Parts: sequence; structure tokens; C-alpha cells
Amino acid sequence: MDASNFTGLISNVSDVSDLPQSLWNLQLLFPALVLSLCFLLGVPGNITVIILKPNWRNLSSLSQSLILNLAISDLLCLLTLPLWIYSYLFGWPFDLITCKLVSYLVYCSIYGSLLTVTGLSIQRYLVVVRQRRCHQVQRRMLLFMLWLVSIILSIPALMVRNLRTNQHWISCEAQYSSAFQQVAVLLAETVFGFVSISLVALKVTQAAFFNYPQTTRLLTSIVISNFKMAPRFLGLFTIDRIISPTAVRLKLPPHLRVHPTFHVS
Repeated sequence: MDASNFTGLISNVSDVSDLPQSLWNLQLLFPALVLSLCFLLGVPGNITVIILKPNWRNLSSLSQSLILNLAISDLLCLLTLPLWIYSYLFGWPFDLITCKLVSYLVYCSIYGSLLTVTGLSIQRYLVVVRQRRCHQVQRRMLLFMLWLVSIILSIPALMVRNLRTNQHWISCEAQYSSAFQQVAVLLAETVFGFVSISLVALKVTQAAFFNYPQTTRLLTSIVISNFKMAPRFLGLFTIDRIISPTAVRLKLPPHLRVHPTFHVS
């Protein structure tokens, strides 16, 4: 079957039950499997870091606090994945308030992770490159400020997240009241992520950063593993703008289209 015939077949589909079984399985099962894998690997891994604290003997108390905060923020995000998996397969099961609160929690944890990794890289830069100790930095105040900024930056999620109903299928997703609101929210998210990644890249490329290999390897692995998902976080709305119109042109049901709701893990 060539591409034109396949497009014609999809264009004539008006109900989910009429979709080819292979397409149905691909659209629903693959994202669910990916999120399930993230949950199964991420939750035990972060719990292990929180409880066992491996390879922390050579780290300063500030670095230990930041790594612990990173594990907690990542764990908060991962614990919401079962709900998003269920929502992706069967629709959103709860009310509007739950939709807003869960989305807000996800955004808080993501911003918390980004800010924590940025703080780790800057702290390491000051210690190794500038030969400055950070004993004067109060850990509790720093962590408080990190979460306060995360809470403030996540407020747009409370405003734009709403329930959308289409043919008895309910989804929790972003709905913007105007094009200006959409541009403002997405631009703020993109600028914040870009600045965070730029600061990390600027600090870790300093030559003197690599004079302490053991500690540097640990912190560098944390930075890389955390920010390897950042491009997907920053670009998920752009990707959605490409995939969703394509799904509309193919006349796929709304719950078979890709929504940014399920890519915040």
C-alpha cells in the first residue's frame, strides 16, 4: 500500500474502532510503554539515591543537599506518571481541580530539577575554578529560594490547564485564551530553559573544572542525565504544533493525537 492509499484510508476513518489495529496499538501502547519504563527505572533509582546516598563522601554539604533536592524533585514528577499513562489510554478520570494541581506539581518538579542542576554547576564552578568555598551559603535558604522560584514559575500551569471533552473523551491539556497568552507562556518556558542550560554549559566547559576527576565525574553525570531530557521539555510544544495539525489533516480522533500533557515526564 503506497502513501497516498494509506492517507486515503485514514481520511475515511470516523471512529476509533475503524482504525487499523496496528495504528491503534502504536498510538496508544508505545507512549504508555515509554512512560512506564521511565517510572519503573526512575522511581527506584531516585529512592535509592535518597536512602543510600552513594558516593557522597567527597562532596560538600551543599552539594549533598542539592543532589538530594534533585532526587526529590525528580521523584515527585515520576510519581505522577501512572496517572498520565492511564489518562493517555483511557482519558482523564478526575475533575478540573485535580488536572490543574497535578499539572502544577509536574511543572514545579521540573523547574525544581532545572534550578537545582544549575545551582550544582555554579557551585562546582565557584569551588574548582574560582577556588571559593561556599560555606557561607545557607543551605536551607538556598533550597527555599529554589522552590519558591519554581512555585512562581509554575503558576501559568494553573491558568492554562483545563479539561477538554471530545466524543466522550476527556483530556487534561493546555488551553490558551488568546494567541498572546500562548506566546507569553511558551516564551517564558523556553527562555528559562535556555538560560539554565547556557549557564551549565558555560561552567562545565571551564578547563580547571576537570582537575578533580572523581567529584567532577559524579556531578557531570548528574548534569548530563538531567538535561538530556531538557530539549524534549523545551520543544514539546513545538513538536505538538507539528504533530497535532498533521493528525487533524489525517482526521484522527483527538485522543490519538499527541498532546503536551503526556510529555512532561
